[in-house]
Amino acid sequence: MSEWVRRVSAAVAAGALGVSLAACGEPDDNAPHPGEQTPKLMLLRLATTDAISSLDPAGKYDVGSRTVQANLYQTLLTILPDKPTPVPDAADCQFDSPTTYTCSLKEHLTFPNGHELTSSDVKFSFDRLVRLKTTGGAAALFSSVKSVSTPDELTAVFNLTSPDARLPYLLTTTASSIVDEESYPANKLLDTKAMGSGPYQLAAYKPGTEVTLTKFSGYRGPRAAQNDGVTISLLKDSNALYQAVTTGKADLAFHGFGPSLLDKLRKSDQVQVVETGSAEIRLFAFQMKSLLARKPAVRRAVAQLIDRPAIAKKAYGDHVSPLYSVVPPGYGGQADAFKTEYKQPNKAAAAAILKEANIAVPVPLTVGWTPSQYGVGAKAEVLELKRQLEASGLFRVTLRGAEWPQYQELTKAGAYDMYQAGWTPSYPDADDYLTPFVTDSPFQNGYRSAAATKLLQQERTEQNGLKRDDLIGQLQGVIAREAPVIPSWQARVAVVATKDLENLRTALDPLSFLYLSGLRR
Repeated sequence: MSEWVRRVSAAVAAGALGVSLAACGEPDDNAPHPGEQTPKLMLLRLATTDAISSLDPAGKYDVGSRTVQANLYQTLLTILPDKPTPVPDAADCQFDSPTTYTCSLKEHLTFPNGHELTSSDVKFSFDRLVRLKTTGGAAALFSSVKSVSTPDELTAVFNLTSPDARLPYLLTTTASSIVDEESYPANKLLDTKAMGSGPYQLAAYKPGTEVTLTKFSGYRGPRAAQNDGVTISLLKDSNALYQAVTTGKADLAFHGFGPSLLDKLRKSDQVQVVETGSAEIRLFAFQMKSLLARKPAVRRAVAQLIDRPAIAKKAYGDHVSPLYSVVPPGYGGQADAFKTEYKQPNKAAAAAILKEANIAVPVPLTVGWTPSQYGVGAKAEVLELKRQLEASGLFRVTLRGAEWPQYQELTKAGAYDMYQAGWTPSYPDADDYLTPFVTDSPFQNGYRSAAATKLLQQERTEQNGLKRDDLIGQLQGVIAREAPVIPSWQARVAVVATKDLENLRTALDPLSFLYLSGLRR
């Protein structure tokens, strides 16, 4: 028996012993009778190249940490597969007024140590997140929360400084995980231990090497574990990941495969490859410090010429999906605004846009790109963009590359008319694809629009879901017409597993982490 199986088995056995002792000698009707075989535990092995910086949800908000936190801790609300709006997890929540959000906790929630989960733990968790303000953490997401009050043990009330329709979505993130206030220090992180009320409990942790989770039978929510435990092995590179899943050392592997290895695995009869749309998007942004980029006709003409499927195929071998809005499919209010505005790539239409604005052609356009942040496909992408624009006869493109630190400074300084950019949201709502471009923070390209700003403020405060979706759709339309940024493609997130593993698609979260509880053989 491998070391990790011994540890998991020991942890499960310890849990069973605790239940037996608590019964004070009473017979256990569920215990195996003499002659019966003990059911075999369903223990799974996950391999990944992700790094885990903290088990504490008040720590850094990185993808590797989120995969562990999402399975150890419970949140007030959650988003289930194929359901874009939040549903109850630990609580049922509602707006009592535009600035008052009340969450009613389920009864008899507990942590694995036997402590009850009450509204006091909810308040402690949020107060602690904001107090710590960890660098790289997510405390800033909750800037609209003035305070959390606790009228009774099962009620937590979020008092807001201003209406914020994003709050239900923010409460689904791992940053909003509920911790046991009796187990966590109020003024520092607890990086190597964990006490949450999620589908799993922590059995063992070797930083940088391995995490072992065992099923928490006391979890009460929609993500109850269908397996008995998962060990997460942290590997160094894509080759180690490939070897683990093809030699049987791992039941599933996640994060770190390049396109060539994924193609090879797709052809294998040993494994299955499941993909879904990732939250990560790529785009081309215009820097408004450039006199050329300030001209709407130039931006619109470029938007009219870009052939996204060609970029996806030639630069990325169709491992990405063409994107026609800054908000990708699957989010409330999403609309393919650029497809509506520009239809298909059209040279004549682009020429007409430039002619109406009295702009002489070919237009000289400087395009920035970087290989260090955006991977091996970055150069092929800008080369294909250059080919498309120059083939129209309307643009003369100069490509300028730089490594990431310098590239960031050059984009802000206005060294490029247009530049390659990417975005991954922090919370699962369309707002986080819109705010960065409309408010110019943190995405600093100098775009200002009274119409876009007004719609952003309206969608953030609108309590009616249908009306909010309509406002989000209108805002995407404004961005498409004014084209301060032009979406290019949406990434995909893939998991590779043995043939007998079920429910893989439900495990994948668009924000690029995994919910492990639905996996089973």
